[in-house]
Amino acid sequence: MVDVNAQVQAVERGVESTERDGEAVRVQRLAQEYRATIDDTWNAVTTERVGRWFLPISGDLRVGGRYQLEGNAGGEVLECNPPADGAASYRATWEFGGNVTWITVRLRAAGDQSTRLELEHVARIADVPDGMWEQFGPSATGIGWDSGLLGLALHLGSAVDGPTPEEGAAWMMSDEGKAFTRASAKEWESAHVADGADQEVAARAAAATAAMYMGEAPHEMGDGTSPE
Repeated sequence: MVDVNAQVQAVERGVESTERDGEAVRVQRLAQEYRATIDDTWNAVTTERVGRWFLPISGDLRVGGRYQLEGNAGGEVLECNPPADGAASYRATWEFGGNVTWITVRLRAAGDQSTRLELEHVARIADVPDGMWEQFGPSATGIGWDSGLLGLALHLGSAVDGPTPEEGAAWMMSDEGKAFTRASAKEWESAHVADGADQEVAARAAAATAAMYMGEAPHEMGDGTSPE
């Protein structure tokens, strides 16, 4: 059993429409604190252990190397800073369906046995198909990232691996999984409004995305973090 409300509330979320290097971008941020050392958390998010809580991963996991998540995104590792003085980070491209976005993962020791993980996902606004943001909003990728943080919480919080991709997909279609999806979408709706979106527009986009994840609407996404 998963405490849906506790997990959803454990994650901090944010959306920012801004500029980087002269280009308009949208930045999604998530953060969660885990009961694990920074070394253990780093190992879990930078090695083949990714396949034990997220998706099977292959490739050369080093700077300049390329990785591929099974049935999902791939990309190039751009930067890698292992734990030192209580901090660590890596940066990589996130490539799916012909689109290129960027992810940065930062870790910070929050005590001897706790680590704060921060995830940043950046996309150029010009690369998002017309109408997609208006229709689905930040929940489109946000629910997928929330699912990943849930998997990591289950993995780091027990002596067993997280669910397999097949088990995870089945759970997302369960009543408990659908409650998780709806709760995640609601939080992303709030983040959308905080970034300046109209409340009605944000609510409609969150509802549409939640319905899509729950198999109640046609699948029209191509971002690599939504279910296939």
